[in-house]
Amino acid sequence: MNNPIINDLKWRRTTKRYDATRKVSPEELGIFLEALRLSASSINSQPWRFIVIESDEAKSRMDKTFVNMHHYNRPHVFDSSHIILFAYNPKYTREDYAKVVDKGIADQRVDPENREAAFAVYSFAEMNTLADGDTSAWTKAQTYIALGNALHTLARMKIDATPLEGIDTLLVNEEFKPELAGYQCDVALAIGYHHEEDDFNAKLPKSRLAFEDIIVKI
Repeated sequence: MNNPIINDLKWRRTTKRYDATRKVSPEELGIFLEALRLSASSINSQPWRFIVIESDEAKSRMDKTFVNMHHYNRPHVFDSSHIILFAYNPKYTREDYAKVVDKGIADQRVDPENREAAFAVYSFAEMNTLADGDTSAWTKAQTYIALGNALHTLARMKIDATPLEGIDTLLVNEEFKPELAGYQCDVALAIGYHHEEDDFNAKLPKSRLAFEDIIVKI
């Protein structure tokens, strides 16, 4: 199938080694981050925060979180261009959704007189809220929608990426506690450009299960 979208997705690999001499330009980073901002989420809840690690000082802080485990991902901290922490609100409330509703009014998506009616869909959030106010199972799922959008966007831009669940979440959340401001990070994303010689995964053929094994038409 010769299609630009399919070709870009076939091009995408999980990068195993980055070229530290190549950085994502500010212009391309801006496009990527705007695409990330435009990610879909249940009831347009947007229960996320994305921490962009780009300075040497911030990378040194990230590097400190690899003291106990996941050392195979540690080189990405300085070799990749940027690392983005994908964080979610573990206790999403009606007040949080009010920000979404009010932004919808400002963007002329919602009529001011219909503000209260716009909260009707918040019932779905309530269905996913535990007795103690915990919404983690629901809000964490939204961050993975954003992660999928990020990977597709980067593939279209021919920017390499590595999803990082292999991080010490306790240390990451403690180190970046001020920036996370109560949000929880369980996954990160390294972006940049793969090393032409040392990234073995870039040379391997794409491998996915057969179409008929996973697609069911009824």
